[in-house]
Amino acid sequence: MTQRFPALALTAFLSLGLLTTGHAQTAPPTTPPSLQQQSPTPGQTQTPAITLGSVLALLRLSPGWQSADLTYRAAQLALDSARTRAGLSLSVGADGSVVKAPWDSGEWKGSSTLNVSASLNVLPWSPARESVRSAERALAAAAVDLRNSRATLTVQAAQAFAGARSAVTGLAQAEAQLSVTTRLRAVAEEQRAQNLITQEAVLERQSALESAQAARDRAARGVGLAAAQLTRVLGQPLALPTDLSRLGGLPDLTPSGDLSALLTRALSARPEIARAEVALADAQAALATAQRNARVPDVTAGVRAGQLSDGQGGSGRTVGGSLNSKTGVLGVQASIPLKDTGEMPSGVTLSLSGTYTLLGGAGAGEQAQAAQGVQQALLGLATARQAVDLDVRTRLSSYQDEVGGLGSLQTALVRAWTALASTRARVDAGLATPLDVVQAELGVSQAQNAVDAQHAAVALAALQLLQATGDLDPVLLGQLPALPTPAAPAQVSSAPPASPPAPSPAPRTPPTESIPPTAAPGGQP
Repeated sequence: MTQRFPALALTAFLSLGLLTTGHAQTAPPTTPPSLQQQSPTPGQTQTPAITLGSVLALLRLSPGWQSADLTYRAAQLALDSARTRAGLSLSVGADGSVVKAPWDSGEWKGSSTLNVSASLNVLPWSPARESVRSAERALAAAAVDLRNSRATLTVQAAQAFAGARSAVTGLAQAEAQLSVTTRLRAVAEEQRAQNLITQEAVLERQSALESAQAARDRAARGVGLAAAQLTRVLGQPLALPTDLSRLGGLPDLTPSGDLSALLTRALSARPEIARAEVALADAQAALATAQRNARVPDVTAGVRAGQLSDGQGGSGRTVGGSLNSKTGVLGVQASIPLKDTGEMPSGVTLSLSGTYTLLGGAGAGEQAQAAQGVQQALLGLATARQAVDLDVRTRLSSYQDEVGGLGSLQTALVRAWTALASTRARVDAGLATPLDVVQAELGVSQAQNAVDAQHAAVALAALQLLQATGDLDPVLLGQLPALPTPAAPAQVSSAPPASPPAPSPAPRTPPTESIPPTAAPGGQP
């Protein structure tokens, strides 16, 4: 009895090896099957390769990208409109009249006059000029917002691309797992036929097979969802290849770990800060206007020269001008009769009028309201700075956490390869079966996929950190043609932004171009 159980165990082991030789007669591969490239069958249409560069090229045609460009274009048009209103204004009009004097014995006499007027905002505190300065500040903030919108869309596209890679990898992994569990289920049936295992063991293998089938179906649906996510970001459908080798990788960015430098760049590049600074400048300008309106009286100086009157209420050729102290508008008017006015005497009229509110004006209330607006804008700027500070710290911590998680996964990958080599040696010694090698290869594939997923998580965390600091540049990231650069507020052009370039073939490997210190200080791809 003491020798029966070792004999039964040896018989079961040899039976397992003999029964599995029909499923694996060839020598085990040097690399796991899930890591090998699959060749397309003859006549099969191969899905084009997809890289991050090609995705970013298509991103320029997406609705989100075009919407960001249109938002910046609206700020340009607002500045052009403000400059037009603050510039020289010229208008032409006409009027006519019929006069009878005296009423009882006079005759009806008609007259018509052509009026030409021009106005120009000459004083620096005129509302039209202040509107130009406000529009310039808004355009500068819109330029920062445009860059941030493009960076945000770039991160979304990179996340969708990484999700597509993960989905394709998961599908390949699920199919490999399904293949192994199918073989284990067949071996269990053969072992049960020889009464080497119990029915419970067969049902356990059957349960594992059904779980693998459900996981494979779930992974297939995941690929469809990943393609839909890419479609949502890009605004157009994009077919995902089933071969992972036809999906490019993510860039290996290494952002700077200097927190003070990251915070300094973020405070100068984030759109929240820019908008808060614009709001503060507008509030300060409103306060200065309210204070000036309370101090400066409303004075209008005018001059009018020419044929001032013909004795019947009419006038001849006249030229006049006026300047208002509050609006800062210099106006010039000219009246030209359309018929001969004869020898009408000429003269000149000087006028000066002004008003100053002594009691009951709204100046004090307007100043108090403007001062409160400045305080609110200061609080808004402080809140924006605190939010940016926290966001940068959070992104940096997340990036460091993802980098820290690589070590253990890489060690697990080395352990999986070591286990595979040990299993192959045991097969050569007759102590293991080819099915054990397949399972060890599956373990290597799973460990490799975990390392790749962690590398993708590190890359996405780096992109989000660069976005948080305002250093993310879609051009350098995807090796694409230069983007239209927002013009400075003093040199804004009325021409629309350049059209996005057509997508160009991108390399299959991640870009290796070095990123300048302004884009990723201290980092190299």
